[in-house]
Amino acid sequence: MNSQPITQQPLFYLFVAASVLVSLWYFWGGRRNKRIYLSAFNALVDTLKPKDQTFTTIGGQSGYHANLIPKKNTFIRRVDATITLLARHTLLYYPYSRFLRKWDRLFITLYFAKDAHGKISEAHIIEKGYENLRNVEITNKPRLKNEPVEWGGKPFTLYYENQKMREALIQLKKKLDTPGELRHIAFVPDQEKAFVFLIPKPGETARIFPPVWSWLNEILEKSHPSKTGERQ
Repeated sequence: MNSQPITQQPLFYLFVAASVLVSLWYFWGGRRNKRIYLSAFNALVDTLKPKDQTFTTIGGQSGYHANLIPKKNTFIRRVDATITLLARHTLLYYPYSRFLRKWDRLFITLYFAKDAHGKISEAHIIEKGYENLRNVEITNKPRLKNEPVEWGGKPFTLYYENQKMREALIQLKKKLDTPGELRHIAFVPDQEKAFVFLIPKPGETARIFPPVWSWLNEILEKSHPSKTGERQ
């Protein structure tokens, strides 16, 4: 019996078509993820104007980390940012990634300078839907007062220890008219840190982070011992 050459068999053409599709998807997904993380990290750099910066890959095309040292900042000595992206570059895994993780994530950690925050208490503003996820935890939640608020048409919850920090959270709402893709801001002086979590759609970090950065510095400046008359 004469067998057909492999290049004339239907399965061969199916294999070629599948290979082309996977390759095109890989390049499309990689470009999409690159656009997202560059948009986020460029926004951070433009705002902080760091004197030193380090960028590392933590997950191929699905994860990146930035370490940024702000220039001439009295109150915040370092900013770390970690972005984790959906596996858009992998055709077969992308649907599972989308189902499991739902969205891209940008976590920003701001480290306070020594003795920068004076006497200030913990506070959070968190989007209600995000708060209800099972892996979201506010460590000192039992001791904090809470209050539901609407922000840009979305339900959020304020958590605070005193009226001063409640007013600070309200000021943030006024400074940033709509939260957009912002999900959580945490001010945790016990850890000498603040945290920001948002979904880094292109353009959102550039819109959200500058007013949040300004707001955090204002809080730290007002509570600094040199402003309150306390001894350092």
